[in-house]
Amino acid sequence: MNDPRPYHVLGYGTLLGTQFFQSFVGGVVAFRALPRPQFASLQSAIFPVYFSLQTALPVAVALTASAGGSALGLSGLMAPENRYNTTLPLAAVAIAGLVNNVVLRPLTIKTMRERKHQETRDGKKSYDPAPHSKEMLALNKKFGRVHGISSLINMAAFLATIYYGVVLSKRLE
Repeated sequence: MNDPRPYHVLGYGTLLGTQFFQSFVGGVVAFRALPRPQFASLQSAIFPVYFSLQTALPVAVALTASAGGSALGLSGLMAPENRYNTTLPLAAVAIAGLVNNVVLRPLTIKTMRERKHQETRDGKKSYDPAPHSKEMLALNKKFGRVHGISSLINMAAFLATIYYGVVLSKRLE
């Protein structure tokens, strides 16, 4: 099959479905159903896979973008008519996945480890009711900030994926 369109649509659907499920279904259900330590363990195992997919799938979608059944190629992706409605949103999603995986996930893991050590020193969990030590308050604030930035980047990627879906739908015959 030389026609890249089926791969393009399947790649896009997988990207959107993965983002939707992780952001609005799987993560929410797991948070509500699991004790906090098990939830953290589950998310620690899922996020490398999720962020890797969020990085790789938009690249695959971009590489299978086509006009009339022929792949656009890099020159076609950089053409003025495709630069802002195809390349930019897909690049934004890929970069978001990469930043979350390479920068924010390790920072989150480091902060979680620091909180675990502080819990041992304080004799109290980070999520137990107040009062907390100054050190734990600072670590909780740091975790909240990093997690919030990661969530914001993830939401921007999801919106960029939806935007591209609208663009893609207008190309369907």
